[in-house]
Amino acid sequence: MQDQHAWSGRFSEPVSELVKHYTASIGFDYRLAEVDIEGSLAHAAMLNRSGVLSDADLEAIRRGMAEIRAEIRAGKLEWSVDLEDVHMNIERRLTDRIGDAGKRLHTGRSRNDQVATDIRLWLRGEIDATVGLLAELQLSLLDLAEQHAATVMPGFTHLQVAQPVTFGHHLLAYVEMLARDAERMQDCRKRVNRLPLGAAALAGTTYPIDRHYTAGLLGFDDVCHNSLDAVSDRDFAIEFTAAASLAMLHLSRLSEELILWMSPRVGFIDIADRFCTGSSIMPQKKNPDVPELVRGKSGRVVGHLIALITLMKAQPLAYNKDNQEDKEPLFDTVDTLQTTLRIYADMMRGVTVKPEAMRAAVLQGYATATDLADYLVKKGLPFRDSHEVVALAVRHAEQQGVDLSELALPVLQGFSALIAEDVYTVLTPEGSLAQRDHVGGTAPTQVRAQIERHRARLA
Repeated sequence: MQDQHAWSGRFSEPVSELVKHYTASIGFDYRLAEVDIEGSLAHAAMLNRSGVLSDADLEAIRRGMAEIRAEIRAGKLEWSVDLEDVHMNIERRLTDRIGDAGKRLHTGRSRNDQVATDIRLWLRGEIDATVGLLAELQLSLLDLAEQHAATVMPGFTHLQVAQPVTFGHHLLAYVEMLARDAERMQDCRKRVNRLPLGAAALAGTTYPIDRHYTAGLLGFDDVCHNSLDAVSDRDFAIEFTAAASLAMLHLSRLSEELILWMSPRVGFIDIADRFCTGSSIMPQKKNPDVPELVRGKSGRVVGHLIALITLMKAQPLAYNKDNQEDKEPLFDTVDTLQTTLRIYADMMRGVTVKPEAMRAAVLQGYATATDLADYLVKKGLPFRDSHEVVALAVRHAEQQGVDLSELALPVLQGFSALIAEDVYTVLTPEGSLAQRDHVGGTAPTQVRAQIERHRARLA
């Protein structure tokens, strides 16, 4: 067919079958179909308002697009690799339905600005969905944190017991991370939500178009103000994937902790059976497959970020065929992050906490040593001298196989005469927590206050 391709009149022989399949994008960009129709309808309305497209043609386009959208939603539209991409598939189907009016739809635009618009429209909606899923996971974590606002556990540095914290406080650290992830997504959305349509191939168009009118119809905040940049920019895709990589990094860190906590050697938590698997050979095994896979999938998303950066790093202005490779990494990043957020929001509701094991671990690591040092400082001893006194006391307790709180008062006073009976109020894990009663601290009252703050933010 002479008009099989949008550009076929320029060529004297057809594209080879190998090249056709190598360059076609319909195998993955079909998921842009709905936003492609949305963008085309707005473009047609703008052309009509500008006097370029007749009322009859506009009505025919609207009718034809409605029928095509119904076909797509019913799974009845057959996508053709001969037509390369989602744009030409829809345009050909429209022309088959309504005739020449369908051919006039592409007036004043190029597939260059069309695809750039489609990706932005699609990604805008996915950002909104992602922000909602981030909120759901935060709420799931808040529910668990509220149940354990006063549950003592060891806080770690270098994976060594450091100081007592509460499990609720520990979970709130991840709520903070996810809140920043949501902020990054919302900030990224501002740069996504700018309209490229009207830039045409690279230089704009000679038709009397109204880009701001089109932007208003599609809900864009502004237009892209340079036609070259409009069709070639993929910063917004890279920026989203960077934000997604950080979110997956945070989920990977949580995954690592869940895996460690579930190990029988630690035994802080259990994860509901529906999120775990067994072994084909060892009948006793219960493996935390979901957290392990999330930890692995974080590398997948970070890989997509590197791929997109590499894709763009040496491209001259304006549009190049390289940009076809932007979609698969972006699509998979969205799918991976959103699926992970959904499953994690559910999985955290299936976490069973073992407070006795957590408290026992605190007592094994001299976690209140810093509290004893602070106690001595408040009694007038310089901190460096206090640090040395407590180090000697810890060594003695370690030799005796007991916790600092289990040393008799005369023994403690042997290290410093400043120590009195009231020292035991700071040497217990609960006493240590209670003293950290300030904004950002791990005292149960502060944990509950932070939970309320986050709930109000997410309401």
